[in-house]
Amino acid sequence: MDKRLASVTEAVSRIPDGATVMIGGFGGSGAPIELIHALVDHGAKGLTVVNNNAGNGHVGLAALIEQGQVDKLICSFPRGANTEVFTERYRAGTIALELVPQGTLAERIRAGGSGIPAFYTPTSYGTDLAEGKPVAEFDGRMYVQERWLKADFALIKANAADPHGNLTYRMAARNFNPIMAMAANTTIVQATEVVGLGGIDPEQVITPGIFVDHVVEVPAPQQEEVLNRAEAVYP
Repeated sequence: MDKRLASVTEAVSRIPDGATVMIGGFGGSGAPIELIHALVDHGAKGLTVVNNNAGNGHVGLAALIEQGQVDKLICSFPRGANTEVFTERYRAGTIALELVPQGTLAERIRAGGSGIPAFYTPTSYGTDLAEGKPVAEFDGRMYVQERWLKADFALIKANAADPHGNLTYRMAARNFNPIMAMAANTTIVQATEVVGLGGIDPEQVITPGIFVDHVVEVPAPQQEEVLNRAEAVYP
């Protein structure tokens, strides 16, 4: 029942080439930078990554892409003020992109964690994003069928965890992390603080430990925006 590991290096060591990996965060908020950098060091390649965006600067997800470890990205926001790494790779044809509207992305992940293989949404109907997908009419409106999203691994960031993997999050850092924890076969968590059993009020638990496989304490996590302002590059 004790899910604690000693290091982020140990936590990502079993992620193989070709794995599908969900990475939590909304931009830098809730992004597990230490786990991502450990995955860079680990060197797994041919990855499919599910994330809200395409990384920024030369750290975190952008570093993983820059090292040539990501073959496909499933995201909502591939372009931004500081996404030159992804843009260059995409234009060079070395990374594939599956563009998914943000609400649809969240619901596909939630569906994956809830055992719902498909659902219908009006979002994207009549656009290129709906090409080749089943459509149906409900109450006079056209809807697009979207399939669930599941992953081999999820890398997420929590504020507090206990040894059984029960989690809380800090404010907006909650974002995609809870639903990604549910949608992965193996969920790896970096937590700012690991408290003893009973240290988290059960009423405050957001992600129950049943969805968590490994927990690593990272007491002073790095923030993507701070690293980018310092023009940091990883590795």
